[in-house]
Amino acid sequence: MRVNYNELATTLAALTEGETDVVSLMATVACEVHHADDRFDWTGFYRVTAPELLKIGPYQGGHGCLVIPFSRGVCGAAARTGEVQLVDDVNAFEGHIACAISTQSELVLPVWNQAGTLLGVFDIDSDQPAAFTQDDATQMAAILKASFSNAT
Repeated sequence: MRVNYNELATTLAALTEGETDVVSLMATVACEVHHADDRFDWTGFYRVTAPELLKIGPYQGGHGCLVIPFSRGVCGAAARTGEVQLVDDVNAFEGHIACAISTQSELVLPVWNQAGTLLGVFDIDSDQPAAFTQDDATQMAAILKASFSNAT
């Protein structure tokens, strides 16, 4: 099953309408996205909890890493640069952190609140190599922007 981004965006807009709590928004987005596509093996958030530090937030799937510094891994790179990380082969990514040995590819997107503050990153892992496309990145970025537009 492949994600229908229009349907996902509509569902998330209805579920998150008027919500400002970051953790509630993250939990809802992680759940809906995780179940929207067979490629998504682990789906969740790493929250900025201190300068240059991410800690695991709401997620779906097996265990994730509890703490990720901005200086390490795909999630750290997304937080550090503020740019989407589309990685076809995590084993070829310098500094990759193997939170799950099944992960072959990742899509990690920075998540901002309405004031432009980095809240964390949204990490989608796949047990398939090269599972994600630029279209996935573009569509997910738009969904995250809309979902967190009221976050405080």
